[in-house]
Amino acid sequence: MNLSNKVYLQLLIKSGVHYFQKNQPNIYYNKNNNIEESKINFSLDFINNIDELINSINSFDSPLKKTAKNLVLFDGNINSDLMIIGEAPGKDEDNLGKPFVGRAGQLLNKMLSAINLKRQDVYITNVLPWRPPNNRTPTDSEILEFLPFLQKHIEIIKPKVILLLGATASKAILSTPLTLSKLRGKFYNYKSLNLGYTIKTLVSYHPAFLLRSPNYKKEAWNDLQLLQKKITDEN
Repeated sequence: MNLSNKVYLQLLIKSGVHYFQKNQPNIYYNKNNNIEESKINFSLDFINNIDELINSINSFDSPLKKTAKNLVLFDGNINSDLMIIGEAPGKDEDNLGKPFVGRAGQLLNKMLSAINLKRQDVYITNVLPWRPPNNRTPTDSEILEFLPFLQKHIEIIKPKVILLLGATASKAILSTPLTLSKLRGKFYNYKSLNLGYTIKTLVSYHPAFLLRSPNYKKEAWNDLQLLQKKITDEN
């Protein structure tokens, strides 16, 4: 199905985040047309499972696809109540086709173990499914470009709790430029038009950041304890 740019604008608007200039997290998204036009040649409305989502992403003509080796979409338990969203694949992830398999992934495994979770117990993905060149930070336009896929991804998995690791994931899901230090310490209600319920969402530091700045590990541990309590309460 070929969609016009106007229809694609509506698709992005329905997905939630469409610009990043708010001074507080956008919990219930407002419809606004301040968004760059883009190209898309299929509809996400008829995607119901991960295999269909993978096919859709592979069919999407993005410059990032041309510089990456492998699509990196997810790892873990598709039936998990916890969905972890990071930034984008790195070199190791690009080579293996799985998220969080490098040094940051090893630290994430230890973080999960600290709250009695195993990697195979959770569902792990990123904002971007393709590695940005030279591991650079994703641009706003790239985040917006893949936002409908991320939105659909969440709708397919239907987690009870989302953990956002790093500023890129927080920006995408909460539609805010606020720093992690201002976002941490509380849960937000994530909801989209196609979800019939809200998902409790927590923000924390990306493991790659913790490797560079280990003095923030204490704060990350506090976040993990909040997460553990919420998972227990949800069950």
